[in-house]
Parts: sequence; structure tokens; C-alpha cells
Amino acid sequence: MPTATNQPSAARTIVLAGLVAGTLDIIAACTQFYINTRKDPAIVLRYVASGVFGKKAMAGGMPMAAWGLFFHFIIAFGLAVFFFWLYPKIKWIRQNIIPAGLIYGIFAWLITTQVIVPLSEIGRQPIVPSKAMVPILILMFCIGLPIALITASYYKKKGSDKQL
Repeated sequence: MPTATNQPSAARTIVLAGLVAGTLDIIAACTQFYINTRKDPAIVLRYVASGVFGKKAMAGGMPMAAWGLFFHFIIAFGLAVFFFWLYPKIKWIRQNIIPAGLIYGIFAWLITTQVIVPLSEIGRQPIVPSKAMVPILILMFCIGLPIALITASYYKKKGSDKQL
């Protein structure tokens, strides 16, 4: 039985899930960008910042890249919070954590491309199926799966995984 000192913390779990997923995702996105273009991966971060700062972010150097990283992690933490909230409410998620995590990555891609980006200064972008597959896979394995596994671990340690 966990004591008060070793009881898992929801806040720490969400922060961990957001940090792990956000870090894996940005590393994968920057690596993929560099492999495809041979250009500075900081462009990826400035692109994220352009969602708030507009086109001037692309010429903004490292300060804009830092803003992009900040906004990227805000999104990753938001996704972690939402999954953490969903987990105890949907039995199928608890019983199928790996498929649920992978599907959550697809959900993350849809939310990013169809809600966040269109509402930002970037605006709606056309979906090109041939170019969408790698970003979808990145979000499935770098966002959805880590968030799902870290969340499931929390609930199992807490002992509330079976009661809902």
C-alpha cells in the first residue's frame, strides 16, 4: 500500500508525460526536417513560434526558436493533461493502452493540424497525404504512446486502474 510519501503525484506525472512526449516529438521533428532539407532544425521551432508571432518569427533567430520550443511544450502538456483526464473515464483506453496511445497520437495530429494551426497566425494549411504520414507516425510514437504509457503507470501505481 503506498504511503503519503511514495504516493504517485498527478501533477508530477502530467509534467513527466509532457516533458517526455514533447522532447521526443521535437527531436523527431527536427531530425526529420534536417534529413529532408539539410537546413537548420531551429527553423522548425521558429515555425512553431510563427503561430503566435506571424511571419516575423521566421527571421527572429534563437529568441524565436526559444518561443517556439515554449509553445511546443505548452501543446505537449495540454495533450498530456487531456489524456490523463480521459484515462479513468474510458474503460477501452485502460484495457488497450498501446492502441489507445497510438490512436491518441493520430488525435494529436488532427488537433494540431485542424484546430491549433488554423487558429494561429499560420492559418489553415492543405493536407498532403504523402507528406502527412511521417508527422502522423511521429506523433503516434513520440506523443501518444509515451503519454499513454506514463499515464497508465501512474494509475497502476495509484491502484485506481481497475476501479473505474
